Amino acid sequence: MSKAAGRAQTRYVCQACGEAFLRWEGQCRSCSAWNSLVETVIRAEPRPGRITGSPGTGSVAASRLADVGAPDHARLTVGIAELDRVLGGGLVPGSVVLVGGEPGIGKSTLLLQAAAGVARRVGPDRVLYATGEESLAQVRLRAERLGLLAGDAGGIRVAAESSVDRVADLAMTAPIPALIVVDSVQTATLDELDGPAGSVGQVRGAALRLMELAKPHGIAVVLVGHVTKDGTIAGPKTLEHLVDAVLTLEGERFAAVRLLRASKNRFGSTDEVGVFEMGEEGLLEVADPARAFLAEHDGPAPGSVVAATLEGSRPLLVEVQALVAQGPGGTPRRTTSGVDGNRVALLVAVLGRRAGIGLATHDVYVNLAGGLSVEEPALDLPLALALASSLRDRPVAAGTVAFGEVGLLGELRPVSGIDRRLRECARLGFTRAIVPRSTSRGAASSPIAGLETIAVGSLREAIEAAIAAVPIGAGRATAASGRC
Repeated sequence: MSKAAGRAQTRYVCQACGEAFLRWEGQCRSCSAWNSLVETVIRAEPRPGRITGSPGTGSVAASRLADVGAPDHARLTVGIAELDRVLGGGLVPGSVVLVGGEPGIGKSTLLLQAAAGVARRVGPDRVLYATGEESLAQVRLRAERLGLLAGDAGGIRVAAESSVDRVADLAMTAPIPALIVVDSVQTATLDELDGPAGSVGQVRGAALRLMELAKPHGIAVVLVGHVTKDGTIAGPKTLEHLVDAVLTLEGERFAAVRLLRASKNRFGSTDEVGVFEMGEEGLLEVADPARAFLAEHDGPAPGSVVAATLEGSRPLLVEVQALVAQGPGGTPRRTTSGVDGNRVALLVAVLGRRAGIGLATHDVYVNLAGGLSVEEPALDLPLALALASSLRDRPVAAGTVAFGEVGLLGELRPVSGIDRRLRECARLGFTRAIVPRSTSRGAASSPIAGLETIAVGSLREAIEAAIAAVPIGAGRATAASGRC
C-alpha cells in the first residue's frame, strides 16, 4: 500500500466491547476491561446502499448455491507426501496456512523444502520466500545444506523483508507467485501501524493484509508462527480464526522423529498426521510410520506394552512404558509424558477399585516412546496393562499388542478402526491382540492370519490374559516377535 495518499488513520479498539479510542489506555472506559485496546487501521470504505425495495446503487444480489462455479485452480501439490496428506491433498490457491512449532523444531526447514517442491512444479519465479528473521545469506546456507540450490529450486525469489506492504508490492510484480512463504508472522509489520512487530495489532493486521492479497489472486500463503511457553501459537486467537489451516510441528528437539498435525483445516480433515525424521538433508518422510515409535529391546520388559493407536486413517504402533515405585511417603508422584495426566490418575483409581492393582501409595511414571503424544481413548487398556505389569514386575507376553477404552466400572469399550489396527499389527509381526469383547464381534467375520485375537470384557480379564500366563523371569529369555 502506497503512502502517497497519506497515512491511514488508526484507532485503539477494545476487543471486549468494540469501543474505539484515539490513544492507548490500560483500561477500557466503556466496559472496564484491562489491556484490551488494540491498534487497528481504520479504512474508509463505501457503505452499501440501504434496501429500498427496488434495485439501485449498492444493491447486492445473492446466488443459488448450485449455480456457483467450481474453483478455477486445482490444489497445488507440494511434492512432500506427508505434508500433502495433512493439508488434505495439497495447498489450495487463495488459502492462508499457519505453521507453528517450538524453536528449532524444523519449521523453516520444512517450508523451504516445500517452496522448492512447488518451484519444481510451477517454476521458481512463481515462488516468493520472505523472511524477517534471517538474512539472505542465512537462507542460502540452509538451502545449500539441504541440497536445494541445484535445479529449479535455486531460482526461488527470496527477500529479507518484514514489511507486509513491500512483500505485497513484490508479489504484484510479474509473474504473480503461486506460493508466498512469510517467516514469520510475528516479525511482519504494517506501515500504517505504530506498534512493534509481534504486537496484537501488527500480527492481526499483517494476517489480514496477506489474506486480502491471497484471495483475489489465487496465491497460497504460508505463515510461520512462533509459540508461547505453553505451546500455543503466539499472538491473538483471531489469528487462528483468520487463516484457513493451522498446522503444528511437534516432537522432541533432541529426537529425530517429528509429527505434523492439523488443528484446523477448512479444506480437509484434521485427523491426519504426517511423520518426518530430521536428518542431514532436512526433514525426510518416514518410510514406515507405524514402526517409528516402537522401541528396541532384547526381550519383553515389565511395564512395557505396545498399543495400536489410530491417527486419522493411519494406524501407528507405539510402546507405552510405565514405572511403578514405592514412594518415600506423603503425596505420591504422577509424572506423564505424551499422555494426559488426568487420564492416568483415572486409570490408577479404576485399577485399584476394579482390578485389585493398588497404586494409591506408589509413585507412577508413564511415557510414550519416541516423543509421540496420544489422546485417543484406545490407549487406556495399554496404559493399564503397563501399570499392572510394572507393579507385579512381570512382562506382558511376547508379541502382544493391546487397545481399548476403559470405563469407570472396569469394563472395556469398543474403539473405531479395528480392522486397520489389527492388519497393521499382523504386518509388523505381532501374534496376539488383546481387544474389547464388543469390538471383536465386529471383526469376527474377517480373521487375520497369524494374529490371535483375545477378546476380554473387563480390565481384570485383560490383566489375566496379558500377564498371569507369563512365568516370572521369562521376559528376559524370549525376544519379542513384534519388535523386529
